[in-house]
Amino acid sequence: MDEELYMRRAVRLMSEQELAQLRRAFAEVMALNDDRGYQFFAALHGLPPPFYCEHGNPLFLPWHRAYLYMLEQALQDRVPGVTVPWWDWSSPGSRGEGIPAAYAQPEVDGAPNPLFAADVGLPPDMIALVRSRLPGAISDDDPPRTVRDPDPPGDLPDAAAVQALLEAPTFEDFSLRMEDVHNFLHVWVGGSMAQVPTAAFDPIFWAHHAMVDRIWYLWQMRHPGQTPSAQLMGQVLAPFQMTVADTLNINDLGYDYALQVVA
Repeated sequence: MDEELYMRRAVRLMSEQELAQLRRAFAEVMALNDDRGYQFFAALHGLPPPFYCEHGNPLFLPWHRAYLYMLEQALQDRVPGVTVPWWDWSSPGSRGEGIPAAYAQPEVDGAPNPLFAADVGLPPDMIALVRSRLPGAISDDDPPRTVRDPDPPGDLPDAAAVQALLEAPTFEDFSLRMEDVHNFLHVWVGGSMAQVPTAAFDPIFWAHHAMVDRIWYLWQMRHPGQTPSAQLMGQVLAPFQMTVADTLNINDLGYDYALQVVA
């Protein structure tokens, strides 16, 4: 694990240079067709089987922290120092604009924006299954692409909702409350994000989960010593070679969150 701490930043406060580096990293990872590539990582969350993602149990937060970390490592292999930004969907700006501009623009400087959408690289039988059972989850293109159908920005959780999460007294309580808000955001974005099998193919998945991870970090600072149960500490977060205990200190993973006030 890296000794240097890389700062994850709020996407709405990133400079044009930082966004250009982020787009480059995503584009280069999306161009790889092996276990270093975007399609490989996105598929770990849903389709095709086997299913690894943890939902509805106390492994939800540790598993997704490990997942985000591994994708970030893949991005840094292509563009050293780049980090996954967090989308503060509770900020006044987000509740005014909805999807951040960095993820909402189909093109930037005349080139496709890799943060806007991604190919959904599934076998033909899986594509047919998604289209028949999960209508609206992927486009009709060949290959299919991620799609979104966001609700009104004013429906996004506000700062008070985040503060309420931070008041949860135990890890188990916080995890349940946080996952409920997390689920709401997936449905709010709609399209690919609204369905577990296709959610991680949408590039905004990672910015959303960075926000979830950041709120967990803030909760950890407010509630020192409150951790998952001792029985879970040695649980391996498959398919990653990390345990729950390995995820508890983000500085040990080589990153931190910039303490920014988001407009």
